[in-house]
Amino acid sequence: MPAITFKNINRAQLERNADGLATAVAVSLPWSTSATSILLVLWLIALIPTFQRSDLRREPTLTTLAGGLPVALWSLALLGMLWSDVSLHERLSGLSGYHKLLAIPLLFAQFRRSDRAQWVLVGFFLSSVGVLLVSWLPTIFPGLESIAWRKWPGVPAKDYITQSSIFQLCVFALVYVAVDDWHRSRRWRAFILAGLALLFLANIVYLASARTTLMLMPVFILLLGFRLFGWRGLIAAFVAGTVLAGIVWNTSGYMRGQLTSLITIWNSPDDMRAQMTNLIKGSKLDPGDVGLASAGLRLEYYKKSIAIIGNAPIMGHGTGTIRARFEDAAIGKTGVAAITTGNPHQQTFAVAIQLGLVGCALLWAMWVVHLLLFRGAGVVAWFGLLVVLQNILGSPLNSNLFDFTQGWIYVFGVGVLGGAVLRAAPGRTNGATSGNGAS
Repeated sequence: MPAITFKNINRAQLERNADGLATAVAVSLPWSTSATSILLVLWLIALIPTFQRSDLRREPTLTTLAGGLPVALWSLALLGMLWSDVSLHERLSGLSGYHKLLAIPLLFAQFRRSDRAQWVLVGFFLSSVGVLLVSWLPTIFPGLESIAWRKWPGVPAKDYITQSSIFQLCVFALVYVAVDDWHRSRRWRAFILAGLALLFLANIVYLASARTTLMLMPVFILLLGFRLFGWRGLIAAFVAGTVLAGIVWNTSGYMRGQLTSLITIWNSPDDMRAQMTNLIKGSKLDPGDVGLASAGLRLEYYKKSIAIIGNAPIMGHGTGTIRARFEDAAIGKTGVAAITTGNPHQQTFAVAIQLGLVGCALLWAMWVVHLLLFRGAGVVAWFGLLVVLQNILGSPLNSNLFDFTQGWIYVFGVGVLGGAVLRAAPGRTNGATSGNGAS
């Protein structure tokens, strides 16, 4: 009986299967962590046999900065296990936060040769629409609240931070496509897409939203206006954004509460510390008090993170050492000062504590190179720019790359859309290395 080799396998069918599973991953992301984890394994099993040894030698996406820097950051984290002073379990747990970065060059290679990137985009969008509809359902049929909403009003799956970030991507992607359709005289589709964008936006400002999402809104509005119409568009976006903000401020008590709590955080430090103490004791808090407590915890984490980084600024304390260093800083302390964590809720700090300034340099170099990859014109480049900017601008308040859903949204967004950009410019596949990014 002849041996079965990869050459005997229908490679085209395997590639189609891998594309389908990548789409399935995108569909699962807004809904289920468990389903996403299973589908990621199946995607890798389907994808790996589609690469032949000669393909890997010739594949330029594996040697560009856009594909190489994520691997370099993972490699530094792997080496960081050598100077870490925590248990092997903690080192491996710390390294696991970097594993997803290895998928970026694989997705580049997959969708540089595949024309099915739109499968992934459409799948993610339709899945997000499903979450949107379930999120709105109890406002129409209040009896469904206990079924449709989980721990937070308006949130049927995941959490309000993740949901609002997904909906934010949908808002600005849909508006861009709607304007493009209008210019192409596809008026009915433009109206439908604009209507969906308004539903996503209304969900953010009236039902459930993270403060980070709200703070990023003005940036994305101005960027959208500039991207579509240049400097005139920037001015128009500023005016339209100001009018929209005024309308929302006067009609959404929820959004007013979210934003005014930021003022309370800075003007009432005693209230903030009181709610932090209540949170530590396990007391039940109102939503506004939860916001005060979580913001206060973040400030405490940041202060400690800076001191921890200062003790090992160049190469860091080693992979997986975040919790151990916070525990060291809490020795002999009481109350708020005794709080420990394995997540400082700040991406740069999370990397710097473990890998120092060298790790930070790799992280920011990766972000900048991925931004440059999407600096060209067109729908795909705009989608990619949204994903990268949301991750970067949200990083001062969250460890998005290490979070499961938001980290995989970044990886698949950059990988799939970056592969599509590279496919559209086959003569410039080394653009991220030479400085001539794909457009």
